[in-house]
Amino acid sequence: MALISDDVLTDEGLAPAHQGRVLLIACGALAHEVLALKRANGWDHLDLQCLPANLHLYPDRITAAVENAVLAQRGDYDAVFVLYADCGTGGQLLEKCKELGVEMIEGPHCYSFFEGNAVFAAHPDEFTAFYLTDFLVRQFDAFVWRPMGLDKHPQLRDMYFGNYTKLVYQAQTNDPALDAKAEDCARRLGLAYERRFTGYGDLAVVMAQAAG
Repeated sequence: MALISDDVLTDEGLAPAHQGRVLLIACGALAHEVLALKRANGWDHLDLQCLPANLHLYPDRITAAVENAVLAQRGDYDAVFVLYADCGTGGQLLEKCKELGVEMIEGPHCYSFFEGNAVFAAHPDEFTAFYLTDFLVRQFDAFVWRPMGLDKHPQLRDMYFGNYTKLVYQAQTNDPALDAKAEDCARRLGLAYERRFTGYGDLAVVMAQAAG
């Protein structure tokens, strides 16, 4: 499986001995943010293995994919951290991580831990909000527009999003180009637009814990 160590992607894996090293198994949607935090903090002893970001379209496959990745690599590392929240697995991923003896990020999904789980939980009235992160703004067409068939059947938009009232862009970075693109995403979906700068939220906290 592909591993990212010191920001280099390799298909050959790493050397068999990893004393003092920690493996992060993450959703591919978090790769950019995880690598940014590694660089900013000098966490060179953290290695990143990303699973396909499109598993979010098939949450029933996430638990097995994480389990396989943990079992394949855990013998080579001092510790393994799973950088997924529940992500639609209905608690199955949490139970599997307990069974495997590895830690994972708390929270229902990445929108919660980017904002901070405590802050997100304090806004239960936002069930009509549609959330985007930096990754999803960049990949809006690939992960939202085309998979939902809106490129070919735009009339489906109101069926899918008729009960939503706003699009909330949880910005990990201050990037005017991404901000403009996120606002355009809201326009395309017919939703009000709100931008919140969240930074890396609880992802940074968990990675700091993993780094020791």
